[in-house]
Amino acid sequence: MRLLVIEDEADLLSSLAKALREEGYAVDTSEEGEEGLYKAMNTDYDAIILDVMLPGLDGWTILKKLRAKRKTPVLMLTARDTSRDRVHGLDLGADDYLVKPFDLNELFARVRALIRRTAGLSRSVVQIGNVRIDIPARQAFRSGKAVALTHREFTLLEFLAMHRGEAVSRAALYEHLFDENENTLSNLLDVHISNLRNKLGSEFIMTRRGYGYCIE
Repeated sequence: MRLLVIEDEADLLSSLAKALREEGYAVDTSEEGEEGLYKAMNTDYDAIILDVMLPGLDGWTILKKLRAKRKTPVLMLTARDTSRDRVHGLDLGADDYLVKPFDLNELFARVRALIRRTAGLSRSVVQIGNVRIDIPARQAFRSGKAVALTHREFTLLEFLAMHRGEAVSRAALYEHLFDENENTLSNLLDVHISNLRNKLGSEFIMTRRGYGYCIE
């Protein structure tokens, strides 16, 4: 899953990006409003974490402009804990709100919930045949036995599971699994698909020749 974090506090931005990457997300960042809006409008992110107070365009202006074009789920961050601010953000189209300072585990849980709701999943555990995917624990099981997956392998599995029954293009997988600093021309996607098939079963992920992959 690929996230965009728009936050002007350099230390907080760096620590957030690091923590989210350790959770297995691909993360793009921006420290100011104009650049953040450009990235938000031109990349298909799974969720955006958006600070309210930013240089240039503030978070509310970014959200208003974004909602005219995109439905990307947005979690807003603010240092001001007033109901008026929360109501304003929600009325502009924010999906959730978190007040600084916040607990990282709560942030992770809220991001997972946003992505899950956008994909139409009511539960955080997905069962497909003999494979069980526990999204909060970032763990997969095959016939009840835990399967060791890398962060990237789990993220790929999670994305395909959330689009079960759909053929997902290679381009879409690259866009959602790799951030702006990674080389998307490599064969890493093929390597991860091969590893997942070895661990979960050769027929678990089907190839749509000339297009991409699918979990039936």
